[in-house]
Amino acid sequence: MANVQYYDVIFKPVITEQSMNDMADKVYTFYVHPEANKVMIREAVEKMFDGVKVAKVRTLNLGGKKKRRGYIYGMTANKKKAIVQLTEDSKDIELFEGL
Repeated sequence: MANVQYYDVIFKPVITEQSMNDMADKVYTFYVHPEANKVMIREAVEKMFDGVKVAKVRTLNLGGKKKRRGYIYGMTANKKKAIVQLTEDSKDIELFEGL
């Protein structure tokens, strides 16, 4: 992976009903760079959010979906999703406070 900084690893949070319910257990879900590994994701979360300690990172590779526009078929882009578990003594991520 060519010179990816920690702020390039996390794209955006996943806002779904299931991910919102998991926030009570200090589990957060993000879309991340497709070439990022678990160590890079852990470092990015700890650097971007103050007082946060990551206990566990799980990743999923999501393949693109088949889409059609007229008679031409194509594929959407592949995505990678990271599920981040924080430690018990860690602070919550303030990004999700008002949700």
